[in-house]
Parts: sequence; C-alpha cells; structure tokens
Amino acid sequence: MPTDKRKIPEVNASSQADIAFMLLIFFLVATSMNTDTGIPRVLPAMPDENQKTEDMDVRERNLLLVFINTYDQIMVGGKPMDITQVKDKAKEFILNPANDEKLPESEDTEFDLPDGTKWVYPVSKGVISLQNDRGTSYSAYLQVQNELMRAFNEVRNEVARAKFQVDFAELPEDVRNIVQKAIPLKISESEPRNVGGKK
Repeated sequence: MPTDKRKIPEVNASSQADIAFMLLIFFLVATSMNTDTGIPRVLPAMPDENQKTEDMDVRERNLLLVFINTYDQIMVGGKPMDITQVKDKAKEFILNPANDEKLPESEDTEFDLPDGTKWVYPVSKGVISLQNDRGTSYSAYLQVQNELMRAFNEVRNEVARAKFQVDFAELPEDVRNIVQKAIPLKISESEPRNVGGKK
C-alpha cells in the first residue's frame, strides 16, 4: 500500500539570530541601570549674599573628630579605632550617659507633644566631625558614614521605646519629628586633608 510521504518544508531560521541580537541591543540601550552608591543627603539652601556669616563656636568637649586616613585607618577622638567600634563610640558621645565632663554638654529642652503634654529631654550639643584624606577609599568613607548613621538611628529608637513604648519607625510622623529634634543629626563633613596619597 503506497504511503504519502510528503516532504515537510523547513522553516528558514537564519534571520532569527539577527532579530534576537537586535532585541538584545535594544534592551541594553533602552534600559537604565541603577548604579548609584551615594549617600542621600538634603543640602541646606544657599545663604543670602547679603547675610553676614558667623563662625560657629563649638567647645572642644562638644566635638568628636572622626578621621579616615589615606590607608583607610580610622581615628576617633585622636585614638585608633576599628570600624566595629565606631557606632558605640558615637552613641556614647551622643548620649553622654554618665554626664562625663569630657563628653558633650546637653540642654534641657521642652517639647509639646500632640496629646497636649510636655516632654523635657536633654538635647546634646555634640557635633560629630567627619574628615578624610584625599587618598581615603570611597568604600571606607561609606562604611564610617553608615556606622555614624546607625548610631543616631539606634539612639532615636532607644529614646522612642523608653518614652513612647514603640520603635521610632512606628511613631506617628509628628511625634517622629519631635524625637528627631530631641536627637538631632549633627554630622559635620569637612574638606578632605591632603596628608598623603597612596603609592
């Protein structure tokens, strides 16, 4: 019995590789890659040209100098320190729990809470000054910045738990703003030193 052996026509696939390649190029060009690794900061507005500038006088006990040298070694308050110790040192500086005369002064400040009550909290006058060398790596700089931010965030969290019995992130926005005023983020960044470059 004769069988019908029809030849199945082949599909010409020679142009499919070209189309796939063109689609790949299109998506590579059209897609934006998010590679930002910077630190989000809201910079203050430029001062008025007619406004007189006054130098801020900060007492020595109210200033904690954090310096990163060209070899990414960290000095906090003039003493060498490992990155793992920076957060705890910054927290001690912010809080001054033992009222040490070598740590920052504080000023009792009264805050009006949304429920109509008053809250008095000793607001620290301390400022953390972060300085680096021109040879400091960006990675080391970011690590120190993160540790300082962690210190402020942990202090705010501890204060929120002690006063309001909830984490800082769970507070209503108006109460969060009050806690931020009680624990102000005071990190001053000065121009890099040109102590020496890596060879």
